[in-house]
Amino acid sequence: MIATVSGVFLVSSIYLYEMYFFTFSEIDREFLQEGPGSVLSPTETYTANAYYELYGGAAGGVNVWVEIIDNTKKDNAKIVYYSDAKSDFSMEWIDGNNLYILNEERDDPASKRSIKLEVGKEIYHENGLACQSLLMKDDYKTCYQN
Repeated sequence: MIATVSGVFLVSSIYLYEMYFFTFSEIDREFLQEGPGSVLSPTETYTANAYYELYGGAAGGVNVWVEIIDNTKKDNAKIVYYSDAKSDFSMEWIDGNNLYILNEERDDPASKRSIKLEVGKEIYHENGLACQSLLMKDDYKTCYQN
């Protein structure tokens, strides 16, 4: 009985930790691949960089994340987008603070993960882990998920 209760408590604790104390620190940066290049905002305040993360070996897939660097501050990079990578991916600044991220399969409307994000206020995480994280809640005003 003690072993069962201890096991349930341990598994529950790990689940709650993963759900409410999420950060992007678990991204495997050792084997990251750079995306389609840096995109400088029209005001040159921000630079958007995309990176790919392979997972699951030969039968796995690819995640993509977009990191924004505030060029007016040192060491200030924040991830604003994290999703499963689709075959059609690009980034384009709409204006000085709004970035449009295109991420979709051309022939599959259900695969669309494209979104317009206001830098410093909005974030997208496909699975919603960033949206419910207590550690990240002060980093944005609006969080989107699939």
